Amino acid sequence: MNRSLITVTLCLSFSNALMSQSNEERRTKIQENERKEPSKEAIERRIRSITRLKKEGVPTIDHLPVIEDSKGAKTRTVDEIAKRTIAVCLTAVKATGLDQATVETLVQNFGAEKFFSPKEAAFIKNPNPTQQERARFSWRYECYWVLLWALGYIDRLEQPKGICDVQKAVDFLRKRTTAEFIKDAKLRPLASILDEADLIYRYDWAVVNARVKGEEAPAKLEAGVVSERHYVLNWLIGYLEQEWDEVSTDT
Repeated sequence: MNRSLITVTLCLSFSNALMSQSNEERRTKIQENERKEPSKEAIERRIRSITRLKKEGVPTIDHLPVIEDSKGAKTRTVDEIAKRTIAVCLTAVKATGLDQATVETLVQNFGAEKFFSPKEAAFIKNPNPTQQERARFSWRYECYWVLLWALGYIDRLEQPKGICDVQKAVDFLRKRTTAEFIKDAKLRPLASILDEADLIYRYDWAVVNARVKGEEAPAKLEAGVVSERHYVLNWLIGYLEQEWDEVSTDT
């Protein structure tokens, strides 16, 4: 990934985060969640995450709140996740240079016209996106990688220290129709998805904390990868019931 694109995208993400802080509804939901008594499941998940991060040399704080447990999280279907995966892949592919005519052919071949979020749809239809738009959507390969993991195509998520294997990721979809892609998927248990969501939440806190201090991300973590994983995992568990374009990555 081009470093200039990384810088642009991180600045955009930081700017968006600042703007979203004025959202009273979101703030109210966060406060309501924090007032709830955390479940045994959520507490144990937090303990496991903190134990792992300490072993990896990643800073943690014990009082960072728990995330949703299996009763509070959203359970998404294979069909829903698969269609989101296709949409994310196609926007990322376009962002990294695929010509408009080929993009439109792929959208038609996958029957993906209705899979896109409003912002994705605008990007897909725009024959001349800006460099900033390309930068933002090119990072979505990291979301795509996590969605492939959630559908059982990727065995495990490694530490977020480097960008994903784009060619391998694209091949999973390139060799299948939409129906085959859905049929071959093996959705992971919600508990496994929640484990990753809790872990990335704490990774992201460590990265943001370092940035605020003017320091490099700890343990060689790649800030852009961490941010994208946090984004998609929050969507997978239905964080604050936000739609794809509105997902926030609070730390």
